Amino acid sequence: MTRACWNRLVAIVAVLGVAPLAVARAQECFPFGPGERLSYAVRAATLGAKGKATMSVAGPELVRGRVALVLRSEASVGVLSLRGTDRSASWIDPMRFASLRFVQVELNVLSRASDSVEIMPEEQKWFRSNGRTGDTMSDTPLDVLSFIYFLRTLPFDRDTAWSFDRHFDAARNPALVRFAGRDTVTTPAGRFPVISVEMRVNDKEHYGGDGVIHLLLSDDARRTPVRIQSVMPTAGTTVFTLTAQANSTGGPCPLVAAPLIATPERNSRPESLKEEHNR
Repeated sequence: MTRACWNRLVAIVAVLGVAPLAVARAQECFPFGPGERLSYAVRAATLGAKGKATMSVAGPELVRGRVALVLRSEASVGVLSLRGTDRSASWIDPMRFASLRFVQVELNVLSRASDSVEIMPEEQKWFRSNGRTGDTMSDTPLDVLSFIYFLRTLPFDRDTAWSFDRHFDAARNPALVRFAGRDTVTTPAGRFPVISVEMRVNDKEHYGGDGVIHLLLSDDARRTPVRIQSVMPTAGTTVFTLTAQANSTGGPCPLVAAPLIATPERNSRPESLKEEHNR
């Protein structure tokens, strides 16, 4: 048997043997799993731009011999025939909720930007396709897309606040996350009791420094992002509003299991709301 055939056989065995465990893990221990697809209407303050977006979960796929779930996000926004698109994908190890790979492509009328990163959780290293490399602050690193899904696993309640050092790029840490209240909202997808979450991020490229993202997550076991609002200095306020959803097969586990995922460690430091508000 040639080495190529042997490697292919090993890959097939890995998918057949480990992938069902990974999928089961996602379906039983996360509020999402393969098959979930969320659709959004998008409104941007700049020139009244409008568009559509989707967020979805697929997989399993192999990344460097490891089974991964694939998180995808795609948005198209513009005015008349002038449109821009943003496509992102994140491959995560569902057994430890760590990013293994992140790819993003942004296209608009005047420019194109892309990012491709291989992330090594155990080595706490990352490597960009442009040759840049760096160290992660955590052995369970995340990227900007997987961070949104990670927030869905957290047990939010009154006075809940965290500081996370889990972005793979140390310069992007910390991310400050806090519970901001409860409400009920109506969208084209229905009427939802929601939890309001505020996340402050350090992103010089998109926010010119500190940025604020407000999320309304459904106040149920699925923690579906019903509305996502971000404020950028150049683009103003952009709002994603849920219009339709297709849930993954199988039901999510109760969120009482979420502390097993979100227990503060050296990469997540709980802070009081008062301390965080004064930052």
